[in-house]
Amino acid sequence: MRNPLDRRQVLMASVAVGTLAGLMVWYLGLLPGLPRRHLQDAAAPLMMPRQGALDHRFDFPTPWSTAAIPRALRFDQPLGSEHGALVYNAQPFWAMNDKRGGHHSGDDLNGIGGMDTDLGDPVFSTADGLVLYAGEPSPGWGKVLVIAHRAPDGRTLHSMYAHLNRIDVTPGSLVPRGGCIGTVGTANGYYPAHLHFEMRTSDGVDIGTGYSMHQLNRLDPLATIAALRNAPAADLAPSPLARALTHDGATAYPP
Repeated sequence: MRNPLDRRQVLMASVAVGTLAGLMVWYLGLLPGLPRRHLQDAAAPLMMPRQGALDHRFDFPTPWSTAAIPRALRFDQPLGSEHGALVYNAQPFWAMNDKRGGHHSGDDLNGIGGMDTDLGDPVFSTADGLVLYAGEPSPGWGKVLVIAHRAPDGRTLHSMYAHLNRIDVTPGSLVPRGGCIGTVGTANGYYPAHLHFEMRTSDGVDIGTGYSMHQLNRLDPLATIAALRNAPAADLAPSPLARALTHDGATAYPP
């Protein structure tokens, strides 16, 4: 005589199989009248929400873009001279800002004249890299650039340049260390002119917030540059990538 428990188990298994089969039919649109749902291409970036708003949590470079990130053999300051001369750090990394409710996630770099005296000054790529993002994620951030670099030890590092007045490069562009990528701005008048500069370890575009109680993937920008400079203090040689991107005296970036 069959155990009643066996019949219940068979029934539950049948319901589970039928449910899974129904979900697959619905997802793939195999029945007439049902829209076909396409599977995501493995080599494509993750899809954005249907309403069309950019969600940086889903914005990851393709394998091709990741492979195109150049190795950065040297890092320099993004404002002022190669050694950061004529610039001061108005709000250092991880300084507590009670008014903003958290620690500062980057460095606020200013020209030594203060206030808006550095408005429109050139901002330089801190190292050879690939532009991942160029846009305005929110009014408070203003115009923002995110550039990916491959450190000598193989890590992927991102540099972020915020509150820009102008952006001079486009996503997908290769940019050399010391190449002008934009100009110092005020985030549409939200702040006195300065460059909010960040360094992170990251695999995808992560704009985040300017203040946080948790450091997460943020690095001390100036300490990171100092550790990865890999050149004597007196060495002001330009990036080899800059020479490779220059033809007949005219820069070949952005494309």
